[in-house]
Amino acid sequence: MLNQLTMKQFIYSTILFVLFSCNAVVRESVTKRYDSLPIDSQIAILDVHQPIPEKSELLGTIKFADSGFSTDCDFYSNLSKARKRAREIGANIVKIIESKSPDIISTCQRMKIEFYKYNGDISSIRQIQLQKN
Repeated sequence: MLNQLTMKQFIYSTILFVLFSCNAVVRESVTKRYDSLPIDSQIAILDVHQPIPEKSELLGTIKFADSGFSTDCDFYSNLSKARKRAREIGANIVKIIESKSPDIISTCQRMKIEFYKYNGDISSIRQIQLQKN
């Protein structure tokens, strides 16, 4: 009886571990917020080497890491999540600070991103293009 209970606990724990460890680790720090931006508002995504426009205000950061069994954590998925979060906090620039490609240690694109609010015309900024979501 005790062996069956222990085995059931082990199986249940393993299933929970697999289910909850499939998401990438996301750490976020937001220091300032503005009103959310509409879904159709343009969000500029700047690569590591692209400069941040002058007079942009830093609103926060987000880091995407691997939990060990992560899925849905490729470059474009992370940027899509970051763009969505930027809209929620009122940022209109997503700036990639660091980006590490998947390797033997991790199957995820590991990224550090900063969110900025810019009052100028972001359509004139050279940026990465993503499909709208």
